[in-house]
Amino acid sequence: MKLKRLKKRWMTSVTILVVPHSKSRPLKLRLPVAGLAACMVFAIIGAMYAVFAGVKTAEYYVMKSRLSYFTKEFTELKYTISSLKETNNELSRLVELKSKNNILKSAEFSSDTGSIDIEAIKKDMKETIESVAEIKKYISDQKNIFLATPRGWPVAGTISSHYGVRHHPVTGVKSHHSGIDIRASMATPIRATADGIVSYSGWSGGNGHIIVIEHGHGFSTAYAHNKENFVKVGQTVKKGQQIAASGSTGMSTGPHLHYEVWKNGKQIDPLQFLKDG
Repeated sequence: MKLKRLKKRWMTSVTILVVPHSKSRPLKLRLPVAGLAACMVFAIIGAMYAVFAGVKTAEYYVMKSRLSYFTKEFTELKYTISSLKETNNELSRLVELKSKNNILKSAEFSSDTGSIDIEAIKKDMKETIESVAEIKKYISDQKNIFLATPRGWPVAGTISSHYGVRHHPVTGVKSHHSGIDIRASMATPIRATADGIVSYSGWSGGNGHIIVIEHGHGFSTAYAHNKENFVKVGQTVKKGQQIAASGSTGMSTGPHLHYEVWKNGKQIDPLQFLKDG
């Protein structure tokens, strides 16, 4: 009996009246109670699904945005690491410097998320590359100074007169000797002791045939009493290049080379530069 009553109650019809705001006639929908309940259940399920789908869509776009950000960050980081590796390889044989390994060691992971502090790494990378650039500039400057510094013997021979006060071999007068004399056989090759540009090549009274070379960074050298000069003013020469042949022109007692070194417009003893060839 109870089952029949319950069935009868659920199958009882209800009328839903839909009244439009226009002058159209009202719409009557007649549904059993069970059908109305089913419609309400489906409506609730549909609403819940719509909310769930909306949340998932929002999460998708958030994740997509974050992925785009991290992709950009890692691309930039990859480029920075590539630049650092190139520079590090270039200088690893020359100096000790903060390498990529130090940077990787300094990359700390968050204990709760396991993420990398990209900004900290980028900062370390930037500082390292800047320090490498400074080292490269320093090495470049030092290399230029090294190439401009006279090194080695300008001619094969033996020293017959040192730099400083001496009695002149021709006049016998005590005077300052502005360079060193290197005794050499006639026509022995005379070579530039550093890269440079010829600023003078010609005859100069008691010096005979003389050549002056400007090397940069304040250095210049002079080669006097030559038998013959082989370079002209304005010509670029390399260290070791033959520039003249030894002789005894000018005020001289025999074949030799008078060799001078100047630094910032002042004569200095060439002897100290002979050992560095």
